[in-house]
Amino acid sequence: MAAKSIKSATSLKPYRDFPLTPHRGAKQWCKKHRGKTYYFGPLDDWQKAKARFDHEWPFVIEGRTPPPMGVGEGCTIRDLCNAFIVHKQNRMDGGELSPHSYAEYFRTCEKLIAYFGATRRVDDLRPDDFEAFRKSLAIGCNVVTLGSKINRCRVLFKYAFDNHLIDRPVAYGKAFDRPAAKAIRKARNEAGERMLEADELRRIIAAATQPLRAMILLGVNCGFGNTDVATLPQSAVDLQAAWVTFPRPKTEVPRRCPLWPETVEAIREAVVKRPRERDPEDADLCFLTTRRTRFVRVRPSKRTKDRHVTINAIARRFELLLEAQGVTGRRGVGFYALRHVFETVGGGCRDQVAVNAIMGHVDHSMAAVYRERIDDERLHAVVNHVRTWLWPEGGAA
Repeated sequence: MAAKSIKSATSLKPYRDFPLTPHRGAKQWCKKHRGKTYYFGPLDDWQKAKARFDHEWPFVIEGRTPPPMGVGEGCTIRDLCNAFIVHKQNRMDGGELSPHSYAEYFRTCEKLIAYFGATRRVDDLRPDDFEAFRKSLAIGCNVVTLGSKINRCRVLFKYAFDNHLIDRPVAYGKAFDRPAAKAIRKARNEAGERMLEADELRRIIAAATQPLRAMILLGVNCGFGNTDVATLPQSAVDLQAAWVTFPRPKTEVPRRCPLWPETVEAIREAVVKRPRERDPEDADLCFLTTRRTRFVRVRPSKRTKDRHVTINAIARRFELLLEAQGVTGRRGVGFYALRHVFETVGGGCRDQVAVNAIMGHVDHSMAAVYRERIDDERLHAVVNHVRTWLWPEGGAA
């Protein structure tokens, strides 16, 4: 009797190597995998059942959810990354995104493609995928850096949903959460202060040549970072009145800052010595390299196709200057540490609102909604407090 049933089932197959088996009770073509039966269509339409099998079976054996028939592969990792990078490129070209941030997003896309594969569907990603991916991201970095990497990934996948590349938000699960605040505080405590003391800064400023000297003074005087000084236009600086009015490139938060006499003199000297720009768009910048380019910029990689790299000439020159002055051995102490110096020392004047205004911090408080301006005297008080800390004797020699 059993032999007759097998013979009958076999006789229903359209050809000998047909991969599906007829299920008479369900009247469906089917196939088992790990003890579970999968159905692919009615017995009287084996061509359609075979097409569905070919479409879905590769996903089934990998434990993934097959896409509906007729939808194709959906939005793949490659599709998402290409669309996202074009979006960020446009933002950078329009001055809304820093070159450094663009390069970091580009590297994020590279990591996603390298880990998941270019053809993996975005809506097929599951919490266990993100748990394993998070583990790979954590290799060789601290929790602060890991948090930044996870955040950029989340920005990318949010872009996919917001722009209708996928029909529902990506389900990360709890395993793809950012590191806990306690872990981040612990890591920062272990790393030590990102701080330069007054005597160290005096030596550094005295030894620096132009235009690095002017950049360092802007860092200590105004809390400027690498991208701030690299993109500072001459039109934002009033050397006669000794003020700089320049929204922070990262956030576009308005900033006004009084300039020390030493900073005014250094900027004036650096602008006079500035080489002629290579790119007409850089004509108004205060500082250019000897190669007539921006100090911080993004360019296509010369070694890897479709890869972009960040060129940060300020960071390297400042690092060499620290080494020459014997200020080394502290992790995280680079040019950006000058913002830490200004925030730390400036807070001693006990006017945090004025400090935040100069730093260009985003203020979400209700008071900020109603505050239309800050008196110049308060801004002067902050920068003068920092100047007195740096030069107790009354100014640079």
